[in-house]
Amino acid sequence: MRPDLFNPLFSSAESLTGIGPRLIVLLRKALKLPPGITEPRIVDLLWHLPTGVIDRRAEPTVASAVAGTIGTLKIRVLKHRAPPRGNIKAPYKISAEDDTGRIDLIFFHTDRRFIERQLPEGEIRYVSGRFERYGETLQMAHPDYIVEPERRHELPMLEPVYPLTAGLSPKILGKAQRQTIERFPELPEWQDPSWLAARGWPSAAEAVRRLHKPSDAADVSPGSLPWQRLAYDELLAGQLALGLVRDSVKSRAGRSTTGDGRMRARIAGALSFSLTASQRSALTEIADDMAAPTRMLRLLQGDVGSGKTIVALMAMAIAVEAGAQATLMAPTEVLARQHVETIAPLAEKAGLRIGLLTGREKGKTRKDVLQRLAAGEIDILIGTHALFQADVEFRDLAFVVIDEQHRFGVHQRLALQAKGGEHGVNVLVMTATPIPRTLLMTHYGDLDVSRLTEKPAGRKPVTTTLAATDRIEDIIDGLKRALAQGAQIYWVCPLIESSDVSELAAAEERHAHLAQFFGDKVGLLHGGMTGPAKDRTMEAFTKAELSVLVATTVIEVGVNVPNASIMVIEHAERFGLAQLHQLRGRVGRGSRQSFCVLLYKAPLGETARARLEMMRETEDGFLIAEKDLELRGGGEVLGARQSGMPEFRVANVPNFTDMLAAAHDDATMVLSSDPKLTSPRGQALRQLLYLFECDEAVRLFRAA
Repeated sequence: MRPDLFNPLFSSAESLTGIGPRLIVLLRKALKLPPGITEPRIVDLLWHLPTGVIDRRAEPTVASAVAGTIGTLKIRVLKHRAPPRGNIKAPYKISAEDDTGRIDLIFFHTDRRFIERQLPEGEIRYVSGRFERYGETLQMAHPDYIVEPERRHELPMLEPVYPLTAGLSPKILGKAQRQTIERFPELPEWQDPSWLAARGWPSAAEAVRRLHKPSDAADVSPGSLPWQRLAYDELLAGQLALGLVRDSVKSRAGRSTTGDGRMRARIAGALSFSLTASQRSALTEIADDMAAPTRMLRLLQGDVGSGKTIVALMAMAIAVEAGAQATLMAPTEVLARQHVETIAPLAEKAGLRIGLLTGREKGKTRKDVLQRLAAGEIDILIGTHALFQADVEFRDLAFVVIDEQHRFGVHQRLALQAKGGEHGVNVLVMTATPIPRTLLMTHYGDLDVSRLTEKPAGRKPVTTTLAATDRIEDIIDGLKRALAQGAQIYWVCPLIESSDVSELAAAEERHAHLAQFFGDKVGLLHGGMTGPAKDRTMEAFTKAELSVLVATTVIEVGVNVPNASIMVIEHAERFGLAQLHQLRGRVGRGSRQSFCVLLYKAPLGETARARLEMMRETEDGFLIAEKDLELRGGGEVLGARQSGMPEFRVANVPNFTDMLAAAHDDATMVLSSDPKLTSPRGQALRQLLYLFECDEAVRLFRAA
């Protein structure tokens, strides 16, 4: 339970004056609600920040008002002139004046009684809006604000502009936001006083007030002092939370698991290559973690083709050597089955019994897998989200591998860990997308990291070229020559089928187009197909029954066909760098020289060109990841849209990387001297964790 002083902030947005059920529906669309939250709360409005301001501070006279500008006038209402009866196109006009001249206030499709109440003849009013000229007459159409002299203070002279949704008016949202800042509680200062003073940052409450009620147009810029203050608060809360979770896991009794090495020796003997130095180093780190009495939580990150699957198999073999079971969870069925194909021949030689469980295993097949698993007759179970289900019971689970960690939430990771009983399990998470240090600190701060930096011997570099889409026919001619020499080709498109709203190539249309040249040697693979249909297509391509595979990004991760040596990516300018790198990694896996053709629609924007040039210049996934972060910015890369990771609500700022590094150092320093947050600053930092809903960390220190 969070402290009572936060209750006003975490109550429903419906408790605000003027917000009813209809507006709640609109707020649900307009606000970015955190995962698991379905009803807008006041705190969600608080972090719904402006994108700019409307400046109403200009107060000209009628005579000096400039058409096209926004300003505020003090006027006397003279006369109402309703449109002729039956003429719905004519406007409702109101003549008004000040000491220097006259102005017409114009309204279309308006309610006469409402306007007469708002602007009674003979009364003084303040109106604010955009000035226009109609011939010689100064006009203001549909003033944004009409207020009585005694309510002049309610007129927002610097009005924040918020992201909206259809049906939600700026005025209603602005009124709700003004109430929201009044609910911000009095909180102790959690930042170091000298750090605050050096940066000129205001208190948290003052920062919130200046963002929603700016006194200067610059206040609502992400580089402003108020925004920077709150961005740093959010990053510090995240770093503290990760640190607390990590320390808690590390201090929790785990399960010491050691093997005798016999199965690992058989796997190594069955390989056609020697392990790289970084593979051996990663295995040593994993084995040491597994042998320790505390729980292991390690991230294995490696570039495309760096051999993570072999490391994972060797690590799982340690658990089986110790008499226990292991499991490997993949995000898609295609990838799970690919893992089985890669692992099964090696596992068989080592005496490891493999099982597969995805959403497609049903009825008797599924029941058989579950019975064998519970009886300990399956040593390693490979599967998808199906592994989470309650009826999936292991005899003795000691080790979990989670592939493509960013596609699963932390709660899913915890659910799988729980299947290991009271001592939990040792966990290895893997990603084929090299992660920049910034992202490691932000979203993997609770994990130790092993990094694979080499590719297995014999891998040839992939030659990458750029070509405009108007050269497609030339590309196809080149493919004909390559196919005649026995090559196989991937052709990747961004969409399944074409639509009126998009110019992007559609996989189905491109499949039909290429079939005119290559006949029934062209296959189609996309996410809209059934599991068995995907498998049949993939198997035909693997067996070289198909020469060309037209696909969407369903092949981005894990697909392994060594004979495929050409990758064509259509509309490459629409893909992120990390995704392009993953797709290119599907070729260059065999003995042939491989090629990647990035087809783009001209003209290219500056950022898109920089992305494609980077792909041409290097195959180093770690360099590419850093460049991706630089080009797209921290918030965009970290956003749920790209990777399934949580989005920041405030911390999408220009100097994100520097600020995150400072927050990381600050959190490390705090937790090293005050691990339970019991000092005066520690107690204040607990309030920060509540404010940014770092619930997992909060639960830990409440339980302490």
